[in-house]
Amino acid sequence: MDDRTGHRIVPDTTRRADRLPGNRYGNRPTMKDVAARAGVGLKTVSRVVNGEPGVTPETERRVQEAIDALGFRRNDSARVLRKGRTASIGLVLEDLADPFYGPLSRAVEEVARAHGALLINGSSAEDPDREQELVLALCARRVDGLVVIPAGDDHRYLEPELKAGVATVFVDRPAGQIDADVVVSDNFGGARDGVAHLIAHGHRRIGFIGDMPRIHTAAERLRGYRAAMEDAGIPVKDSWMSLGVTDPVRVRRAAEEMLADPHPVTAIFTGNNRVTVTVIRVLAEHTRGVALVGFDDIELADLLRPGVTVVAQDAAALGRTAAERLFRQLDGTLLAPDRIELPTRLVTRGSGELPPAD
Repeated sequence: MDDRTGHRIVPDTTRRADRLPGNRYGNRPTMKDVAARAGVGLKTVSRVVNGEPGVTPETERRVQEAIDALGFRRNDSARVLRKGRTASIGLVLEDLADPFYGPLSRAVEEVARAHGALLINGSSAEDPDREQELVLALCARRVDGLVVIPAGDDHRYLEPELKAGVATVFVDRPAGQIDADVVVSDNFGGARDGVAHLIAHGHRRIGFIGDMPRIHTAAERLRGYRAAMEDAGIPVKDSWMSLGVTDPVRVRRAAEEMLADPHPVTAIFTGNNRVTVTVIRVLAEHTRGVALVGFDDIELADLLRPGVTVVAQDAAALGRTAAERLFRQLDGTLLAPDRIELPTRLVTRGSGELPPAD
């Protein structure tokens, strides 16, 4: 039999007797339902569910059969709240679709799991208002702690939550206007090393294409670019620098303008993985060889010809370090907030070692 959408409808052969009266989505079976089906008292069901002694094997079998038939699951909310903990933490990312955040999120989840906690995550989409809304929603659900990649630069809205005991660690970027733990990569030093690498291979006209300047990482990488150029005594033209959204249209336009200049750049340093991917596409359309170093590694970077030279940061280490610090806060073994900076490393694959074309 088909419905009006053309989908096949399969008859429900589940025995009516196995259903709870009036059962609907969201109306889950309770211990009272289990007790009624098994013909035992509520306390007996509680003992079976919580693995407590005092129940005969036969009674335990009947209770377990009722649990299986009804699809009952223990509600941990009241139990954990009595202990003052919900055994859950929140993770607020910039963009769940960004490959950089995959290993970071996985590392946070692994640490949480090792501590018997559930991870709840969401994306701020680089919107400060959405970040605040998401963070406060997680706090309203009584998470024990938060790992936050901030989109905004004012986190005073979190002060009441911090005073209430919500452990919080910021990662990738520092918090704004509050004192809190933060775990970051050496964005300044990594960018400086990447640009210095291009300079060492003979480049003097080096372009920089990065993210929005209000973002801490983008600003630090621009600062590293400027420092490397200054260290080499190379004046920087305004036309060699472009910061803004990482939309491919904007990045493409910036790269093409740098390459179309009467004195075009001979190398480009890109501020993050999304920018790098767009610039690779632009350079593939140009016959003149242009050197490239990107901040953040990208998938298949070693399979391109030439391979893409990058300044790699360890996203998994960022997540793991932040999560471990969070649980140290929850254990009461940390006192004053601290800033932890992890090193980056230059991975040479060929694109950053191309000599100037002129």
